[in-house]
Amino acid sequence: MNTQVALWVGFNVFVLAMLALDLGLFHRKEHVVSPKEAGVWTLVWISLSLTFCGGIWYFAGRTPALQWVTAYVVEYALSVDNLFVFLMVFSYFRVAPELQHRVLYWGILGAFLMRASLIVAGAALVQRFHWLIYLFGAFLVFTAVKMLFSKDEEIDPEQQGVVKFARRALPVARQGEGSRFFLREDGRLKVTPLFIVLLVVEATDLLFALDSIPAVLGISQDAFIVYTSNVCAILGLRSLFFVVASLMEKFHLLKLGLSAILAFVGVKMLITFFDIHVPIGISLGVIGGILLLAILASLVWPKAPEPGEGSESAKT
Repeated sequence: MNTQVALWVGFNVFVLAMLALDLGLFHRKEHVVSPKEAGVWTLVWISLSLTFCGGIWYFAGRTPALQWVTAYVVEYALSVDNLFVFLMVFSYFRVAPELQHRVLYWGILGAFLMRASLIVAGAALVQRFHWLIYLFGAFLVFTAVKMLFSKDEEIDPEQQGVVKFARRALPVARQGEGSRFFLREDGRLKVTPLFIVLLVVEATDLLFALDSIPAVLGISQDAFIVYTSNVCAILGLRSLFFVVASLMEKFHLLKLGLSAILAFVGVKMLITFFDIHVPIGISLGVIGGILLLAILASLVWPKAPEPGEGSESAKT
C-alpha cells in the first residue's frame, strides 16, 4: 500500500515540477510558439513518456508496459479531436497566438484533477461491477458509429452551455488585459474573456474524457496505468497542438481512423463476455496500424476543395 501511494505521489510531483519548469523558465515570457519549438517539446514529452514506460517494463514486467503504451497511443490519438475544437475556440474568441500556450497550460492542470477523479472512480467500479465493462464497450461502439456518420459542423462556442452559464453567473470584464484571467473593473473583481476561453477548454476536455477513459479502461483496469498514460498523453498534446495546427486539414481521414479505434476497443470489451481476450500486443498493433493507415490515406487521397474554394484562391 505504501509503495502504491509513493508511486502516485511521486508521479504527480514529477509532472507538476516539469510543468512549473515549463512555465516558469521556458515560457516565462509570452511569445508565439513556433512549429520548431513545439516539435522539440513534443519529442521531449514523448521521450519522457516512453522512459516512464520503460520503468514500468523494468519494475512490473512486459504486460503492464504494453498495456501502458497501448493506453497512451489510444489516448493520444483520441485527443487529436480536441485540437480541432481548440482551433475553433481560439479562432472564435480571437485569442492571440502568444496567449494560447498559457490557456492550454492551465487547461492541463484542470484536466489532471478531472481525469484523476473519473479514472479512479471508473476503475474501482469496473473492478467491483465487472458487467460495466460491457456497458462501456456498447457505449464505445455507439460513439464510433455516431462519429462515423456525423457531419463536420462548425461549433458556435457562444451557444455552448458553459459560455452561457459563465456570462450569466460571473461578472465578465468588457475587455481582456493580456494573459490575465482576472482584473478589477469598475471597482469589482471580474473574469476576463480569456477566462471564458479556459472554461470552454476545460469543458471540452471533460466531454472528450467521457469517450477516451472508457476506451482506455478497455485496455487496462489498473488505475495507475490508466491515469499515468492519460496524463502523459495530455502533456504531449499541448505542444502537438502547435505542431499540427496548420496541418489539420491534411489528415481529414483521421476521423475515420479514430472511429475504427473506438469500435475495435468497444468490441474487444464486449467479446470478453464470451471469454475471448485479445492479447495486448495484437491490440497495440491493430490500433497503431489503423492510425498509420488513416494518416497515409489522408496524404494519398487529399481532401477535395470546397465548392468555390478554388475560384476564390484563383482570384487572390
